[in-house]
Amino acid sequence: MTTTTGRGTDQYDAIVVGAGQAGPGVAAALAGQGRRVALVEMERVGGTCLNHGCKPTKALRASGVVAHQARRAAAYGVHTGEVTVDFGAAMARVHRLVEDQVQGLADYLDGIDNLEQVHGRATLLADPSGAAHRVTVEGRTLTSSQVYLNVGARASVPPLPGLDTVDHLTEVGLLALTELPEHLVVVGGGYLGCEFGQMFARFGSQVTIIASGGLAAREDPDVRAILTETFADEGISVLDGRTASVAPTGGGDGVEVTLTDGRTVTGSHLLLAVGRRSNSDLLGEHGVETDDHGFFVVDGRYQTSAPGVWALGDVNGRGAWTHTSYQDSQILLAPPRTADGRITTYAMFTDPPLGRVGMSSADARASGRRVLAAEVPMSRVSRAILEGETIGVMRILVDADTEEIIGATILGLQADDVIQVVSTAIQAGVRYPTLRDSLPIHPTVAEYVPSILTSLQPLN
Repeated sequence: MTTTTGRGTDQYDAIVVGAGQAGPGVAAALAGQGRRVALVEMERVGGTCLNHGCKPTKALRASGVVAHQARRAAAYGVHTGEVTVDFGAAMARVHRLVEDQVQGLADYLDGIDNLEQVHGRATLLADPSGAAHRVTVEGRTLTSSQVYLNVGARASVPPLPGLDTVDHLTEVGLLALTELPEHLVVVGGGYLGCEFGQMFARFGSQVTIIASGGLAAREDPDVRAILTETFADEGISVLDGRTASVAPTGGGDGVEVTLTDGRTVTGSHLLLAVGRRSNSDLLGEHGVETDDHGFFVVDGRYQTSAPGVWALGDVNGRGAWTHTSYQDSQILLAPPRTADGRITTYAMFTDPPLGRVGMSSADARASGRRVLAAEVPMSRVSRAILEGETIGVMRILVDADTEEIIGATILGLQADDVIQVVSTAIQAGVRYPTLRDSLPIHPTVAEYVPSILTSLQPLN
């Protein structure tokens, strides 16, 4: 392996653009077949997940969870002194963990024969014939009949009036902070806004979340209500409304956010958490078809409109998570396997976490099916009671006619792990009686998956 940035024109058997969650696996597999492969990375290996996404945010979340547990220790018969958070130390821990994993990935790639790493800003010019696609990196031109795009997505920055007059953060800037914000104002109540809002409140920041439609607007109303109440109990203010404009405060060291109804919020820091946008535009006038949102249009095998160009991960619009990106590489490398029909499951890593797969209750009602539902509040789940973590609900939906499991929502202790029991069953085509009759382990949260399936009722 060599790492290059020099000028020239080189022919490769394959070019992989992006070393996120799909790119390295594809590049390594192709190189292992004896092909000459170029792996192009515009920033740092590891992509969003490793550098400013899943890994650092979950490491930072862990510090917030520990602080929260310490403050509640007396309820468990454990007595501590005043609990404070050394934010700088928490962030230093995050960066150490990230750097170790980035370096580990870089070392792994360095050791692969036939694989050349190329670093720098890349543009693509797809050849309509598929014979010679051109990737230009810092003045150097790479050509190949096979190009794999794993360039991901980035935070959306809305065109808010006044945004150019204030300092504002996306998750990238927030994770670079070394001092704790006094008052963090979060625009956006989706997963990113909820996760960051809760953890920074636990560190000691005052937190206000501005969210049109409230928190986690895509989830069922009762789930959203539980989240909202949980956040209120932790001192987080949630304003249901739209942001109209922002402006610097009188002293110039803060930000004032004005909502469309005239309400205002003044804070020290502003976080924009309003979604993601495709990075396809970073590749220049590439000549590959995209949808109205800039995501590459692909088939079930990730083939784009350009013969010999594939798009993997966030940039193909088939999933906005690390696990879908990683699975894209697995599917691509195992023909005739396809992404068509993939059952998408995901989690929101609040505390407690939310796990979701398939239909929500609202989706099921709109489907026209006869749907049965089974649910239990976490306050009745033995393991949750024993651990003093009784916030949340478990719900499973099935088709009354086919006995198919069509969806599940779990908000509560270990929901991010337990939801995978249900998602695996759905993917495998297991009918609910099989799951109902399985032998669970006591006392676990997962034991209630078969238990509640004995009490199915028509969905209201």
